[in-house]
Amino acid sequence: MYGFTTTLTDTTFDQALAKTIAALKAEGFGVLSDIDVQRAMKEKLGVDVPPYRILGACNPPLAHQALQAVPDIGLLLPCNVIVRQEASDRVVVGFLDPQIMVNLVGKPEVKTVADAAEQRLRRACESLGGRTTQAT
Repeated sequence: MYGFTTTLTDTTFDQALAKTIAALKAEGFGVLSDIDVQRAMKEKLGVDVPPYRILGACNPPLAHQALQAVPDIGLLLPCNVIVRQEASDRVVVGFLDPQIMVNLVGKPEVKTVADAAEQRLRRACESLGGRTTQAT
């Protein structure tokens, strides 16, 4: 497993995106990057795809702890969150599981940070109120 998702219904993509950013903020995360995949695919390939955003979420105190433990862990930061239109009435919000860092790095100091980040991200996911599942 590499993450967890929630599926929102009866909402627009823009509403789901705003709600996701607010849920992240409530858990101490800011959005450092916002990649508009739909726009990039149109501009670079001339391909139309449904709305899809990749948010680079960062909780500064947790990022600082991780960087102090393993300076090169920046290769695994920030925590990625996706918001994608699955159907006209469904938006999927996915969160990368911070435990992936632990599996790659294997340091106890990183496990502590990943545990805290995971708890916060799962709360953000649950606060969106959709149907939550594990990503494979």
